[in-house]
Amino acid sequence: MSVSALTALATTLMMVSGAHAPGPVSVTADVETPAVYDDEAGGSADADDPAVWVDPERPGRSIVIGTLKEAGLDVYGLDGRRLQHVAAPEAPGEDASAGRFNNVDVIYGFELDGKKTDLALVSDRGRDRVRAFAIDPAAVAAGRPPLRDVTAPGVKPVFASSEAEVDEQRTSYGLAAFSDDDDAYVVVSQREESRLRLLELKDRNGKVGYETEDTLALPAAFKLPDGTKWAPCGDPGELPQVEGMAVDLEEGVLYAAQEAVGLWRVELDDEEFEDARLIDRVREYGTPWTYDEDADEECVLDTGNDPGFGGEHLSADAEGVTVYHGDDGAGYVLASSQGDDTFAVYEREGGNAYLGSFAVGGGPTTDGVQHSDGSTVVNVPLGSAFPQGLLITHDGEATPADGDRESTNFKFTRWDAVAGAFPEPLTVDTESFDPRDAG
Repeated sequence: MSVSALTALATTLMMVSGAHAPGPVSVTADVETPAVYDDEAGGSADADDPAVWVDPERPGRSIVIGTLKEAGLDVYGLDGRRLQHVAAPEAPGEDASAGRFNNVDVIYGFELDGKKTDLALVSDRGRDRVRAFAIDPAAVAAGRPPLRDVTAPGVKPVFASSEAEVDEQRTSYGLAAFSDDDDAYVVVSQREESRLRLLELKDRNGKVGYETEDTLALPAAFKLPDGTKWAPCGDPGELPQVEGMAVDLEEGVLYAAQEAVGLWRVELDDEEFEDARLIDRVREYGTPWTYDEDADEECVLDTGNDPGFGGEHLSADAEGVTVYHGDDGAGYVLASSQGDDTFAVYEREGGNAYLGSFAVGGGPTTDGVQHSDGSTVVNVPLGSAFPQGLLITHDGEATPADGDRESTNFKFTRWDAVAGAFPEPLTVDTESFDPRDAG
């Protein structure tokens, strides 16, 4: 679909109002992973996005995989303990960029070298590739490191046309993976651009490669209801990017958070992007701005002249997106409202009506969640610690701090605690959907 057509959709949509929704409710995380530090002593580790692999034999033994950007990946048990560290690829040359793992997702049962293999897929922002890691259930059971790199040698950049363009870093950014019958796909977004690319995974002699199936450019500028044209605040030459994404695995729908714009719903059909609809806007949508090279933030919003065309539920940036699957189309789409440290909840079915928001606050054993990027939710029971499902959120400001060091980690919260915190409790459905059978 063309940008002009998408822009027309964006400007004519009716926003889901949720006019009577209560203020954000608060829940407390049960488990947190060790803090990582984005400095030389910490190996430039910056936690960002989590994914869950569900153990088919013993769900309480399931693992969590989290990206650490320049530091690669960490693998955790459900108790938050680190089980494995995977380094990002080194720079292939003196002037080249090193690997930088941004987002991660899991698919089950990919046919690799004649064997059904579960995979963790990672967007390598540094090298503009998708990296694939086989997950070994026997290794999980034996307490050995479970991830093994099975990326095909020689995989090409996702967006860049040359290695020189890779080093300009308009590269792979967000990532969501899904299966459709016997085929497996990833959707990858591009840093500092509004493009999304759909890739089909391929078995390349027992390793995982990919080929492009389709590309979608979301709008970079919008016509406002008063007839004026608006583009989101950004550095010169940058377009409004997407990072947080998730696929409704039963309905074939991609939800994509365009950080400075809002939350999109994109239909997927026959290995193509179809209709795209903006289902909610960030509060800052339509606000005029100026670019000031002398200001700390450089891009300055003129909030005093906000025309009031923004939404009510997301504060920029709109970030991590995840889908809670329930019976017969029921369930929820969750999106991180990074600007106010909350998470917005929308119905999965119908017009994606807004239901309310929640925050993950501090408790006796864990601190609260701030500036959250990635998140993921699992509806099935995961042992005695999470018998009614699990929500994992990135925490962009893990405390207590170690002096001035910037620290981040991941928080694990019982889904039933989130559901029960709402005045009208959300659904807890542990039986209608099994992520291992999806697609």
